[in-house]
Amino acid sequence: MLAPTPYFADRGCHVRIYEEARALIELGCQVHIVTYHIGRDMSGIPTVRIPQVSWYRRLTAGPSWQKPLLDLLLFFKALSVARSFQPQIIHAHLHEGAFIGILLKAILRIPLVMDFQGSLTVECRDHGFFKQGSSLEKFFAGIERKINASVDALIASSSAGAELLLQQWQVPQQKITAVIDGVDTDHFHPYPRAEVRQAFDIPDTSPLVVYLGVLNSYQGLDLLLLSIQILVAQGFNIHFLLMGYPEELYRKKAAELGLQKYVTFTGKIDYSDAARYLSAGDVAVSPKLSRTEANGKLFNYMACGLPTVVFDTPVNREILGEAGVYAAYGDAGDLARQIAALLNDPARLDELSRIGLEKSRNQHSWRGRAGSIIKIYGNLLEQ
Repeated sequence: MLAPTPYFADRGCHVRIYEEARALIELGCQVHIVTYHIGRDMSGIPTVRIPQVSWYRRLTAGPSWQKPLLDLLLFFKALSVARSFQPQIIHAHLHEGAFIGILLKAILRIPLVMDFQGSLTVECRDHGFFKQGSSLEKFFAGIERKINASVDALIASSSAGAELLLQQWQVPQQKITAVIDGVDTDHFHPYPRAEVRQAFDIPDTSPLVVYLGVLNSYQGLDLLLLSIQILVAQGFNIHFLLMGYPEELYRKKAAELGLQKYVTFTGKIDYSDAARYLSAGDVAVSPKLSRTEANGKLFNYMACGLPTVVFDTPVNREILGEAGVYAAYGDAGDLARQIAALLNDPARLDELSRIGLEKSRNQHSWRGRAGSIIKIYGNLLEQ
């Protein structure tokens, strides 16, 4: 399993890699993860890292011109591991992983599966790496198209992602399977809410909205702060617990908006503590703006019994269904209205919590997801 990222660093992409690998191992697969030099190993999964690169310490998401060197080292490390491990399948995460996988596939003569969590070109553009319509965007789109065409199977992390591969990138339908994120309900479940509230001096009587994820504009954090400002201006008694990193920029923005009394930033939350922190909330929010990328945090919200407010996108509706509350896309004012309306309706809060818990337990097991992936492996090995 190729992970061209500082795995594990307590963010969504890494959670998918970890939970997917663990579920595959539970069903009898042998999995070795090959990844960057930084991050931390997770129990029960063999993880091999490239040599130390002292000048690269970045844990946050997003493109970087420094990564090609790390990916070159990842290729050589993966080749070394493959010679002793002798894998039957290369399972690559992200387009960088698939690019490395194409080179390995040519040497090892084994099938290559790509885990597609979103468009490389769109992600780079949304992170401000290049402008829409630029020559650099066209160059990246050409690379992405070539990668998509060269892998043996693509696992899309949402139905919208599968449709994107089919319609925009013209990938043959028989190569695409949607395997959306799941949740480990043994780990994510409701905890007593008092401990975390007390740790941050949040009164038990104060409505608390929680967010857990990367803090950047791509995840809609600027719109979230605007919605908080609207709620505060309306005199709403509310508090927000924003968990994740890098928090410095948004801590400063919250102060500039006069929201210090209403927002608590925790910094990075360890995966093992995530469920306990989430359970302190009354409502969860995810203002992510991508219409096609996965939104794995929603599964964890549901498993912790949290009614969830999101922007209205196909991915969010696929995951939450009737357990979600949907604000008009990109509208901070409507996001604020939906949060306020939900907190003012205790009966609806209880109902959405119940629906979310049932969906997480009955529909979103990683064990079932891993079974679908193993079928893909089997089909490729039979060809």
